[in-house]
Amino acid sequence: MAKFDPNTPSIARVYDYVLGGKDNFQADRELARRLLDLIPLIAELALENRQFLARAVTWAADEGISQFIDLGCGLPTEPNTDESARAVIAGARVAYVDNDPIVVNHLRALLANGNPGVSVVHGDVRDAAAVLDGVRANIDLSAPACLIVGYLLHFFTAGDARDMIARYTAALAPGSCLVVSVLQAAESEAGEESLTMYSSKAAPVYSHPLPEIAGFFDGLELVPPGLVQAREWRPGRELPSPPPRDSHHVVVGVARKR
Repeated sequence: MAKFDPNTPSIARVYDYVLGGKDNFQADRELARRLLDLIPLIAELALENRQFLARAVTWAADEGISQFIDLGCGLPTEPNTDESARAVIAGARVAYVDNDPIVVNHLRALLANGNPGVSVVHGDVRDAAAVLDGVRANIDLSAPACLIVGYLLHFFTAGDARDMIARYTAALAPGSCLVVSVLQAAESEAGEESLTMYSSKAAPVYSHPLPEIAGFFDGLELVPPGLVQAREWRPGRELPSPPPRDSHHVVVGVARKR
């Protein structure tokens, strides 16, 4: 379990600051500002990621899936997974998972308190067995569920990410789905510098090429439009001008387990 240290930047709290949240500390804000100075698009990409996750959860609920497991969910940010799911299925159940004690306390206070359909598991996503044991209190793994792995796998090597996802999806029932979003760094000096900065202050960060990201879905069936940038996944609106070719991107995909 992660221990709370306000002087060490937290991935969840840096993300919270970038999205305009208030649940962060000076160390988080300093790192976030340095990243924003280096790559101003990071704030836009964080927002595109949240919007994609909301669309993907809505899609899964429209497909009849009423259970959701949100790995490494981070601090509450509207719309939360339970809000998106319950806009379609009123009784949808959600298990949030994170290893940051501040995230867990906020989730329990704001989302799970008095809500039998929402649970919070304080656990390390790398320990799939322990996390799955925790979510079973609220999620029936013998029925289809949607596993959400948002903005997380760039903190793992490709091999570790693939193996971790395989352990989780092996526990899911047929008819389940996997939602993934991954930050892909720009092939530029600024892109490399931002990865180095983030890696040294928060956690190691890896930029995965598309073939590696495709490997995270091994054994599953990608749904159209396949692997695309977050802004391009069933946007439901006309897209604005594309970002510069040398910018960071958020690569996303949704897949079914048959």
